[in-house]
Amino acid sequence: MGKKLERNDVCRVPENINFPAEEENVLQKWRDENIFEKCSQLSKGKPKYTFYDGPPFATGLPHYGHILAGTIKDIVTRYAYQQGYHVDRRFGWDCHGLPVEFEIDKLLNIRGPEDVAKMGIKAYNAECRKIVMRYAGEWENVVTRVGRWIDFKNDYKTLYPWYMESIWWIFKQLYDKGLVYQGVKVMPYSTSCTTSLSNFEANQNYKEVVDPCVVIALEAVTQSNTFFLVWTTTPWTLPSNFACCVHPTMTYVKVRDVKSDRFFILAESRLSYVYKTEAEYEVIDKFAGQTLKGLHYKPLFPYFEKRGAEVKAYRVLVDEYVTEDSGTGIVHNAPYFGEDDFRICLAAGLITKSSEVLCPVDEAGRFTEVVSDFQGLHVKDADKQIIAVLKTRGNLVSSGQVKHSYPFCWRSDTPLIYKAVPSWFVRVEHMSKNLLSASSQTYWVPDFVKEKRFGNWLKEARDWAISRNRYWGTPIPIWRSPNGDETVVIGSIKQLAELSGVLVEDLHRESIDHIEIPSAIPGNPPLRRIAPVFDCWFESGSMPFAQQHFPFENEKDFMNNFPADFIAEGIDQTRGWFYTLLVISTALFNKAPFKNLIASGLVLAADGQKMSKRKKNYPDPMEVVHKYGADALRLYLINSPVVRAESLRFKEEGVRDIIKDVFLPWYNAYRFLLQNIVRYEKEDLAGKGQYIYDRERHLRNMDKASVIDVWILSFKESLLEFFATEMKMYRLYTVVPRLTKFIDQLTNWYVRLNRRRIKGELGADQCIQSLDTLYDVLFTMVKMMAPFTPYLTEYIFQRLVLFQPPGSLEHADSVHYQLMPESQSKFIRSDIERSVALMQSVVELGRVMRDRRTLPVKYPVSEIIVIHKDPQTLEAINSLQDFILSELNVRKLTLSSDKEKYGVTLRAEPDHKSLGQRLKGNFKAVMAAIKALKDDEIQKQVAQGYFTILDQRIELEEVRVIYCTSEQVGGNFEAHSDNEVLVLLDMTPNEELLEEGLAREIINRVQKLKKKAQLIPTDPVLIFHELNASSNAKKEALETQAQLTKVLGNYADMIQTAVKSKFGPYSAQAAAKKRVIASELVDLKGVPFKLTICSTEELQLPNLPWLNVALSEDLKPRFGSSNKASLFLQHNVSKELITLPKLRSELELLFGLYGINYNIYVVDQQNNATELQTIDKSLSGKLLVLARSQDALKGKADYEVAPAPYSKFVNQSSGTAIFTENPTGYSLN
Repeated sequence: MGKKLERNDVCRVPENINFPAEEENVLQKWRDENIFEKCSQLSKGKPKYTFYDGPPFATGLPHYGHILAGTIKDIVTRYAYQQGYHVDRRFGWDCHGLPVEFEIDKLLNIRGPEDVAKMGIKAYNAECRKIVMRYAGEWENVVTRVGRWIDFKNDYKTLYPWYMESIWWIFKQLYDKGLVYQGVKVMPYSTSCTTSLSNFEANQNYKEVVDPCVVIALEAVTQSNTFFLVWTTTPWTLPSNFACCVHPTMTYVKVRDVKSDRFFILAESRLSYVYKTEAEYEVIDKFAGQTLKGLHYKPLFPYFEKRGAEVKAYRVLVDEYVTEDSGTGIVHNAPYFGEDDFRICLAAGLITKSSEVLCPVDEAGRFTEVVSDFQGLHVKDADKQIIAVLKTRGNLVSSGQVKHSYPFCWRSDTPLIYKAVPSWFVRVEHMSKNLLSASSQTYWVPDFVKEKRFGNWLKEARDWAISRNRYWGTPIPIWRSPNGDETVVIGSIKQLAELSGVLVEDLHRESIDHIEIPSAIPGNPPLRRIAPVFDCWFESGSMPFAQQHFPFENEKDFMNNFPADFIAEGIDQTRGWFYTLLVISTALFNKAPFKNLIASGLVLAADGQKMSKRKKNYPDPMEVVHKYGADALRLYLINSPVVRAESLRFKEEGVRDIIKDVFLPWYNAYRFLLQNIVRYEKEDLAGKGQYIYDRERHLRNMDKASVIDVWILSFKESLLEFFATEMKMYRLYTVVPRLTKFIDQLTNWYVRLNRRRIKGELGADQCIQSLDTLYDVLFTMVKMMAPFTPYLTEYIFQRLVLFQPPGSLEHADSVHYQLMPESQSKFIRSDIERSVALMQSVVELGRVMRDRRTLPVKYPVSEIIVIHKDPQTLEAINSLQDFILSELNVRKLTLSSDKEKYGVTLRAEPDHKSLGQRLKGNFKAVMAAIKALKDDEIQKQVAQGYFTILDQRIELEEVRVIYCTSEQVGGNFEAHSDNEVLVLLDMTPNEELLEEGLAREIINRVQKLKKKAQLIPTDPVLIFHELNASSNAKKEALETQAQLTKVLGNYADMIQTAVKSKFGPYSAQAAAKKRVIASELVDLKGVPFKLTICSTEELQLPNLPWLNVALSEDLKPRFGSSNKASLFLQHNVSKELITLPKLRSELELLFGLYGINYNIYVVDQQNNATELQTIDKSLSGKLLVLARSQDALKGKADYEVAPAPYSKFVNQSSGTAIFTENPTGYSLN
C-alpha cells in the first residue's frame, strides 16, 4: 500500500503533470485499497439501481465502440451510486456460437460437418472451450485501465451450466405457450462457417462487388416462339427455378427481336436495358402485368420437373415487390433461395410450410447429386458453367457484370448466400402489438432511435429462427421419438434427471446428446435430443434471467428489481440485443426488460470509413490511453455526436485537445489554489497556522463577498440543478458541454478576475473569502466530474480533502464514495449570472478588436464605449466595469443607448465560401443584394435571427456584419458586436499608455522565467535585469533601449509589486555572491534583455581557485554519463598552479579521453570561445569546453557558465577544499 498523502506532500504542486502516469498511480491505489469493492459494500442496503451489461465475445480485443459503451455505462452507474443507490455491476461474456467456432474451424482446417463428425463433438467443443476466454485478461486490463468499475469476479458467462439451465427454462415457457414451432426459413447463410446468420449479422458487412448478371429466356408453353425474359445476378439459383413474377399494374410489352426473330415479353420501362436502339426490336403488343398471371413456361432444367408438374409450377406469378429500376421487370423465383421467392411461392401454393424442401445445396455451399450436371461445385464457382450450358441451349439472351452492394459473412469475410434452412422458430409476428406496447413503456436516448429505427423493426417483426445446426452452444432441450410423434421439452437439469435417470453437471452437447428418455408409449423406442443448438442471440437476450439463474435462485430479488433501470449499447444493437431482450421478456412477462436505454453511434476512422485492423486506419486504443490518459479519451468520446446516436470520426488530436482545453486549465486552477494557500499560511498567518476550509466561515462572509464570488457560486448551483435534471433524463450530451463550460468559466474567468484577491493583494479578508470560494467550487466540481473523469477527480480530491476539517467528511478515502451535492436554490442569482455573461461578451468583443489591430492586452487603451438600447442591460454592464477595465486594460468605460451619436453604421458582406457552395447559380444576385443592404435593413434582419434575401433564407453565420464608425466621432475607433451589445474601442496611441505596456511586457517576461525555473510566488529570490544593445546597434534599437531604461526606472515599483521579488539592475559584484537559479537572454522590442534570478542566500565558493569543464557534442565520456566536471587550479598542499600538461592528464582521467585529440577552449557568458594557451589565477571561475575543433562549439546550445563549481565540494578548516563528486553526479565517497 502506498504512503498516505499529507499536506506537506501536496502544497508544492508541480507545474507540469503527466496525466497517464498519475492515472496509473490512482489505479494502483484503487487496487491496493480495494476502493471499488469497498464502494459496493458502503452502498449495501440502499435502494437498488439495476443495470444489465450486454455480453461481448472474448475472442477479439475491445475497440473504441466497446470503450464508448463501457464509458456510458460507467458514468451512469457511478452517478446512480452518487444518488444514493446500490448498483450491482457485473461483467458478462458471450461464450458460444460462430465467433468461437470459426476460430477453431480455421485453426483445425475444418471444412464442414463431416470433419467435425470425424473428430467428434466432444473433442471439437473441448477446442472451443480452450479459446473461449482467449482475450479475457486483455479485456479486463483494457476495461479497468479506461477507468470502468465493473465486477469481473462475480461475472456471468453464457457457458456456465446454471446460465444454460435458465435458457432451458425460458425455452420451455415459450414452448408451453405455443410460441415455438419447427419450419423452414430462407436465411442469410455462410458457406464458409456452414451456418445461417441472423439478418442483423448479415447487415454488418456489406461490400461493393462485381457479380455476373444474365438475361434468360423462359419459353412460354401456350404461345408459340414466345419467351419471358428474366434477369438475375445469381445464375447458380437458376437450376432451382420454380416460377417467375411480374408486377400487376406495370406495363409489359411483347416485342419481336429483330436479330433472333423470337418474341420476348418484358417490362416496357426496361426495353432500354435489353436493347441499345429501338431498331433492334418491334413492339407487337402492350398489356398490364396482371394479364400474364398463370401462364406456364418450360423448365430451364429437369431436376424438379416432376415435383413442378404436381403443383403446377413453372408459371407466372404476380406481386408488387417487382420494381422497374433494374433487370427486365420479370423476376425469376427459386423458392428456397430468396425470402421474397419463398413468400410468393408459398402464397401461390407451389410450396407449403411442411412440403419437402427443394434445396440442392449442402452445408458447405456445394451442389448435391440432385443437380447432377454441377454436383460438388461451390455455387459461386458454378455460375460460369451454368451460363455456358444455358447459352448452348439458346436460353441466354445476354450476359454481363453488375457492381452492387452484397452481404459478406462478418466472421469469415466470404460472400453469403440466401438458403432455406430447417429451423426452430419463436412466433413473433403475432406479438407485434405487444412488442410495440412494451417498447412504448421504455425511455430511449435519443428517442428517434426508438420511434423510427426500432419501432419500424417491431412493426415488421418476423418469426425468429432461434436454432443453429452447430456444436458449441446451449443445446435446444427437445427430446423426440424417431417418428416425431412424441416430443418432450426439458426445462431443468432436475427434470432431465427425473425423466432419463441421468443427472448431469454440464449441459453442452457432449454431455447430453447420448441421454435417452424412455417413451411414454410401451414398446416404442426411446426419445433422443434433436441436434440443433440455440442461436447465441437467444442466449444473450436471455441474460436478464439467466445471469441470476432465475427462477432456480434469486427469484424474489430478481422480481423486485425487474425490469432493469438502465442498459446501453451501440445503435447497431437496435436489431440485435435490444430486440432479443424485448422479444423474450415480452413473451414471458409481457413487459420490456429495461426502463431506460442509451443508444450510442458508431465510432469511425478519421476518414469516415469503418475502423479496420487490416487497413490500420485508426490508432490503437491503449496507445491513446498511454499517451493522453483514459480520462481524456472518455471525455472526448462522451462530448461528441456518438452520444446522440450519430457517427464520430475518431481523431487523435481531439483527445489531445481535451488535455489542452479542459484538463490543463482545470489542473492549473487547482495548482493556483494550493500555491496561494501556501502564500496565505506563510505571509498572512506568518507560518503560525494552517488553512482549513470552513463552510460556516465561507457562508458568513458571503455578505461582503465580491460579486464575482456570488456569480461563480450561483453558476455552480445552477449547474448542479441542470446536472440533476439532465442526468435523470440520461442526456449525457447536454451535461458534458455544460461541465466543460463550467471549467472554462472557473479557469478563464473566475481565477483570472480574482488573481489579485486570491494572492492577498487586496487584504487577508478578501484573500480568505476568495480561497474559500475557489476551494468550494473545485471540491464540488470533482464530485460532479467524478463519473466522467474518474482518475483526475480522484487525484485532485485526494489532495483537496486534506484541507477539510478533521472528521467533517464521511468516507474520505475516495471521491467515488461521495454522494452528489444537491443544488441550493437560495444561492442561485440569475440576475448576476446575466450581468457576468454581458460583461464576458464585452470583454470577448474587446479582445477580438485588439487581435484585429495586433495590440496585446499588456498595452493599455484609453476608452471603451458599450452601446445597448436597454438601460437595465447597461446598468448590469456598469456594475462590473472594474472587471471590463482590468481585463481589457482600458482607462475609461462609457455606456450609451445612442448608436447614431457615435456614427456607427452596419455593412454586410456574404461569406463567399459557404454561400457560393450552397447557392451556386443564384450566388451572384444574392451577393449583390446583401452588399446593397442599408444599416436599418441589416438591423431588422439580424434581430429576426436570419436574413431573407431574394426569397432565400440566409443564416447569420453566412453573412459577415461589419461595424463602421464615422470620422465625425474623432479618435481611432474599432467597432464590433455579438448582435446584442455593440462595443467601440479607442485605439489612439499614447506615450504614457505605451510605456505602461512595456512595463507589463517586462513583468510578463519575468513571470515566464520564474515559471520556467519552477518557482512559486512565495519563493524568496532576487531578479536582475540588463539591457545589452551594442554601441554600434541601429538608431531604432538605441532609442528603444533608452525608452526601456526609462520604463525600468519609472515603473520599478509596479514591476516589483507584480513579480513579488526584489527587482533591480544587474551588478556583477552582487550577483557573484549569489546562487544563480535561472538566467535568460530575450529579445524585447529588438533590444537584447537579460534576466537573472538568484537565490537570496550568499553563494558558498571553494577556498581554492577552481574552474568548470564541459564536453562538446563531438566528445563522449568513456565512464558514466556525465559530461561535466570541476577542477581546482591550485594544489591543496603546495598551492602550486596546475600546468597545462597536468590539466590534460586530469581531464583524460576524469572523462576517459585516452588517445583522443581534442582542444581546450575558454567560453564566456556570451558563449564566445578562445583556445586555452596559458594557465593563471584569472582562469578561476571560468568554463573550459573540450572539443575536437572550434566548429563543434557552434551547433551547441548555450553552455552554462555557472558562478559555482558544477561538482559538489567541501571546504576544509585548513583553508583547502576537496570535491565529494567528480564528474558531476559521480560520488567520490
